[in-house]
Amino acid sequence: MTTKKTTFSKEFLEKIRAALLAEKARLEKELPSVSDEDQTSGAFPSYGDKEDENAAEVAEYAANLTLEDTLVKSLRDVIQSLKRLDDNTYGICKYCKKPIEERRLIARPTSSACVECKKTIIQEL
Repeated sequence: MTTKKTTFSKEFLEKIRAALLAEKARLEKELPSVSDEDQTSGAFPSYGDKEDENAAEVAEYAANLTLEDTLVKSLRDVIQSLKRLDDNTYGICKYCKKPIEERRLIARPTSSACVECKKTIIQEL
């Protein structure tokens, strides 16, 4: 099976690359602020021993884990999009192999599926 190559203009792809690189830098900067050594080792923040302080510790820990997971997934998507740019396969739907609309890619540069395929996938869930 032949991998389809992108058909977008060089200017469009450069604009997308700049947006992806800016997002990558933002995510890499933000990740350390929610992922300190205590939390990656599984320890809770320590506010004290009272019941309400313990509840606050658990809530903060859970919120940071969720945020960290979201940031890690976003960074993964950005890196995969940059790889597709390098491979000259950016903007091609991974399901139907048709070009993804420019409007969709401008709105969400990490998109790897066209609107039609994404709708089908969401309906199946």
